[in-house]
Amino acid sequence: MTPEQNLANLHETLPVIPVPKAIYKPCLIDGKYLYVSGHVPIRPDGTRISGKVGLDFSSDEARDIARLVGLCIISSVRNTVGSLDRVKRVTKIFGMVNAVPDFDRHPHVINGCSELFAQIWGDDNGVGTRSAVGMGSLPDRVPVEIEAVFELHVESAEFDA
Repeated sequence: MTPEQNLANLHETLPVIPVPKAIYKPCLIDGKYLYVSGHVPIRPDGTRISGKVGLDFSSDEARDIARLVGLCIISSVRNTVGSLDRVKRVTKIFGMVNAVPDFDRHPHVINGCSELFAQIWGDDNGVGTRSAVGMGSLPDRVPVEIEAVFELHVESAEFDA
């Protein structure tokens, strides 16, 4: 099955990603790589989630929030390249968790996004390198922010001439 078919089988609703309010691009293609800026949890209705993991959210709730961030990333990827089928593999995920100082389950939280990507691109191409770290705060008090790098199929990559 293709990544687009795998996503359809999950019956997930992709959030609409708002236009950036700061000076950055949500996604940038460089050769065969697609770099995705940090994404935060946006519900399908456009509202953001805020709070601190270990205070406002359990690690399991934060894991679900990280999955939602993964859906936001997928929405941006699709907006940029047109189809998830143009993505060859997940190269890197960098997950940040806004948590209380004694929280130590950051990898568990970011698994929410990693598991989603594995469901879409498979256990080999959907799992790349990863970091999961704790932060004392994140913009707008969001509990999770994730950035990613994807490798595109060469025939679909946009090259600057």
